[in-house]
Amino acid sequence: MSSAPASPSRLRVLFFEVVRFGMVGGLGFIVDLAVFNLLVVTVLAPAQLHEGPLIAKLISASLAIVVNWLGNRYWTFRHRRRSDMLRESIEFFVVSVIGTGIGLACLWFSHYVLGFTSLLADNISGNVIGLALGSLFRFVLYRVWVFGEHRPRAPRVTLPRVEPAEQLGTTAS
Repeated sequence: MSSAPASPSRLRVLFFEVVRFGMVGGLGFIVDLAVFNLLVVTVLAPAQLHEGPLIAKLISASLAIVVNWLGNRYWTFRHRRRSDMLRESIEFFVVSVIGTGIGLACLWFSHYVLGFTSLLADNISGNVIGLALGSLFRFVLYRVWVFGEHRPRAPRVTLPRVEPAEQLGTTAS
């Protein structure tokens, strides 16, 4: 990385990437939070299954990762999207799983080590503290590794311009 100060245009790009990342992450958060709470109060209730909160978090985070993959690939970092989608997606999911692991570790520590077992405590540890730490980790690694500027880009597809007379199958005389 260069030690030169960032230009206003680079700061503008960074600003909009952060905003878009936040919006995509917000949607992923809603999916994560809704699925997590639905599972914990129904089929994976801690009273019925001791590991319920952890399993619920794994399921909800997995669904949120898919939402985030689509949003970040096709919106947040669309200008950095790579031609090798398979490798890019594998790297994205590796970073996402580690980021999710950060949130899961926060939930585990709070629930099983500190003994904060209420639904509110689980949400604060997993969906506030864990999410904030995991999101910071993910944004940095998505930007510099998965969608890094040093990666080959997907070619832009441009369609040939068709004149209105050509569309109708007629030619002007």
